[in-house]
Amino acid sequence: MTRLVDLEPVDVLEAQVTVGAGVTLEKLQAHARAAGLDFGVDLAARSAATVGGLVATNAGGIRVLRYGSMRHQVTGLSAVLADGTVVSRLTGLAKDNTGYDLTQLLAGSEGTLGIVTRVRLRLVPQLPGRAVALIGLAGTEDALAVLARARRLPSLAAAEVCYAEGVALVRSYASLGAPFAQSFPVYLLLECAAGTDPTDELLELLGECDELGDATVASDVAGRTRLWAYREAHTEAISAAGVPVKLDVSVPLGALPGLVAELPPTVEKVAPGARTILFGHLNEGNLHVNVLDTGTAGTEVTDAVLNLVAAHRGSISSEHGVGRAKARWLELSRSPAEIATMRRIKAALDPNGLLNPGVLLAAGE
Repeated sequence: MTRLVDLEPVDVLEAQVTVGAGVTLEKLQAHARAAGLDFGVDLAARSAATVGGLVATNAGGIRVLRYGSMRHQVTGLSAVLADGTVVSRLTGLAKDNTGYDLTQLLAGSEGTLGIVTRVRLRLVPQLPGRAVALIGLAGTEDALAVLARARRLPSLAAAEVCYAEGVALVRSYASLGAPFAQSFPVYLLLECAAGTDPTDELLELLGECDELGDATVASDVAGRTRLWAYREAHTEAISAAGVPVKLDVSVPLGALPGLVAELPPTVEKVAPGARTILFGHLNEGNLHVNVLDTGTAGTEVTDAVLNLVAAHRGSISSEHGVGRAKARWLELSRSPAEIATMRRIKAALDPNGLLNPGVLLAAGE
């Protein structure tokens, strides 16, 4: 009998593996690496995030730049529909053009169309050579300029951005020293991964960037871990400081500097004294907006932020899903025709509304 935590043997020839939906990302990574391969998605919550949850929300994380989001890793799955029907396609064929792609329909559906039980996943080469650079910059525009140059590196695997307020919070929470002799408004973290040490090409890139205020590079495990901590400890540090309003948004890259500049005053108008902490995945224009000390103005903060994002032609949910909390704002990112089509699909597969009622599509409309 298969279980939700089963890990099947890695198919090295196909570079794929089939696992239960309850397997954590951390265990999946270890399983793939033991076979000389790796998994393309990674995120800070790797010890708790499950494969089923990652598929349901089409999770992104820190390697989207290199490998794409969770949807790009899924080559097949099994799911149980609302009426008990089991839909299963786990062959993992590289080419299979035989009608509607039900696998991709279920990915990102947030459990509203079916319950994912097993997943066939694409694996990627394990790359032992890694180098990380932490860069201090004057503004978001400078971070985007460095990113534009860094994209030409075949080894580029991650480009993460955070800001002075968040780094100060992380330093206090994790007892980290200052990364540089002076503080900078913006910090950009770049990671390169290759079959051999990519440190030299990363250093060469940094030498071409006039925007740099300061930079430090590490290729050893301890050094890379230390630099990543300034970014990855954000979520824990924010939660330790209070109960934040947490939003996950994205905008076109050209709109990102404007959004970053406008977010704090926008929040201040509806929640005076609140603290806005930003960090995210630069290449995708994806910001995690965390607002502390909102008092009773949580809904007002959410409404103000999401409307600002919509004004910048962005998405109200970049990688965490809409859920129930943001369902009322779905129309900011999707047209009436799109929402009506999604409702028709939902009604066809779950006519009685048994699966995750109120998630994604607000109830009673």
